[in-house]
Amino acid sequence: MKAIVYDGLQKVDCRKVDDPKLEKTDDIIVKVTSTAICGSDLHLVHGMVKGMYDGFVMGHETMGIVEEIGKDVTKVKKGDRVIIPFPVACGHCCFCEHEEYSQCDNSNENGEAGGLFGYSKSYGNYQGGQAEYIRVPYANVGPMVVPDELTDEQVLFLTDILPTSYWGTEIANVQKGDTVVVLGCGPVGLLTIKWCMLKGASRIIAVDRVGYRLQHAKDYGIEVVNFEEYDETGAYLKELTSGGADVVIDCVGLDGKMSVVEKVELLSILILFWQK
Repeated sequence: MKAIVYDGLQKVDCRKVDDPKLEKTDDIIVKVTSTAICGSDLHLVHGMVKGMYDGFVMGHETMGIVEEIGKDVTKVKKGDRVIIPFPVACGHCCFCEHEEYSQCDNSNENGEAGGLFGYSKSYGNYQGGQAEYIRVPYANVGPMVVPDELTDEQVLFLTDILPTSYWGTEIANVQKGDTVVVLGCGPVGLLTIKWCMLKGASRIIAVDRVGYRLQHAKDYGIEVVNFEEYDETGAYLKELTSGGADVVIDCVGLDGKMSVVEKVELLSILILFWQK
């Protein structure tokens, strides 16, 4: 099959790789119909995540048609159209029983966090979904059947960024009447803004430095701040909100912009990281 694979630092390639096969009795093989590129895939390409190697299949936002099933699979059947959430979870460990699937104790023998599709050997070595086919383990836990009336385009974001953005507003406890600052106006940030609107936030301020992203946020009818325009953006936001917001949600994860000194420091950290 063809797949998008890691080809070294800051490089990817489209190659022919071996088709995935059933390895355990609760595995399924899915023929991919839609997949996406996540912003966090850039962390892999830029060397921010340990455990990447040549030929590793990328991608963790995937859906498709079930082609094969293991003998112990009961949740889905051949021919079902399913979305595949990006965490790999066993469903029966302590974390999974408490619905903390990303911390699954059994899906990643290479680290403390649970397994993730397409996210390096460090996160379980599960080949990703930017490919024609993908093996999905623990198929009685993660995959969810999609109603026929919904298109791939309507449900693909349920594999990652839609629940990620919603969960951000949940753990931040966004309430009706709150003033919320959203840092970052990429896809997750824009979705977070919409969730805040649905939850009744009275004031939302979006922060970014990319013009078209800020314009998207502005089109929602909210305030925007370009942090390039202020020496001390934090102080400006504090003044703008008369002492501070009720909620601040970080939708970037890594620095949106780094100084030369910070870039040198990051490079030093990466060198030490990769030498271990």
